[in-house]
Amino acid sequence: MSRAVERLVNLAFFLAATSGPVGAERIRTEIVGYPEGQDGAAFLRMFERDKDDLRAMGLVIESTAEGEYRLDTDRTFVTGLELTVEEEAVLKATATVLLKDPSFPFASDLRYALAKVSGESEGEIPATALLADENPEAQGSVVSTLASASAACKRVTFDYTNAAGRTASHTVEPYGLFLHAGRWYLVGRDTDRDETRVYAAARMEGPATNKARPRTPDFERPDDFDVAEYIGLPFQYGPGTPFEAVVRFGPSVAWRAPALTGGAGTVHAEKDSLVWRITARDERRLAGWVTANGPGISIESPASAADLMRTGLHAVVARHA
Repeated sequence: MSRAVERLVNLAFFLAATSGPVGAERIRTEIVGYPEGQDGAAFLRMFERDKDDLRAMGLVIESTAEGEYRLDTDRTFVTGLELTVEEEAVLKATATVLLKDPSFPFASDLRYALAKVSGESEGEIPATALLADENPEAQGSVVSTLASASAACKRVTFDYTNAAGRTASHTVEPYGLFLHAGRWYLVGRDTDRDETRVYAAARMEGPATNKARPRTPDFERPDDFDVAEYIGLPFQYGPGTPFEAVVRFGPSVAWRAPALTGGAGTVHAEKDSLVWRITARDERRLAGWVTANGPGISIESPASAADLMRTGLHAVVARHA
């Protein structure tokens, strides 16, 4: 846990455990995390930032006329929630597993949420999780920055290497994020290109939030924005030109089509098979997806994608013969 996060947790628990309003000087001297010997002006700046962070996370901190502070527990903490011993154990186990996952970018928020409903977790949980399986530490760090910028409606700038290996700088208004197939993705409007795009966090370098007017939003998220509309299949991402792919599910695997297609594209019956038409962008990923989910699934078009799949399978056979 970083020192800043530890200080925020200490401040949150201190305010929650204090029955009445407390002054800034008592907070300064009793809470671990505020530097000793820090001058008054520097402390007040740090304390103001800490209060803003806690308020952004849902803690209702009130100021009194005497310049003291109190936590409104009725408006902050969950009320009317009763957990059984088993439910609390599941909650703590799930939270602890996620807190150990370097690709989970919301660890601080989860700690505060867990503290609200069940207090601090005790003991070690012998389980692990890995939401993002490609460079998880980097993805977790990148998404943490993007999520904060998205919540504050601040633009972000980053270098991005596309599937073709070309790197360029992008300035994006981050509308939302989603996790799919071991990768975090950002959906946002590219200000230079004036279009909404999807970016893989694993392909970003050095995302930085616009520091100008930090308390003022840079953009307004469209009222009809729904991040779920941008969650696609692996072969639907990339810089390539969109094309229609036709995939056939043979008789023995036709029953799997609803789960594998996820409602994307169109599926129609043809004799004893199902034919799926779907918009794609990457032939190589399409061939890989069909191979991974086969046998019994084949590419009918484009022919070049079918050739890629056939060539790849022949190469595998030759290598392992």
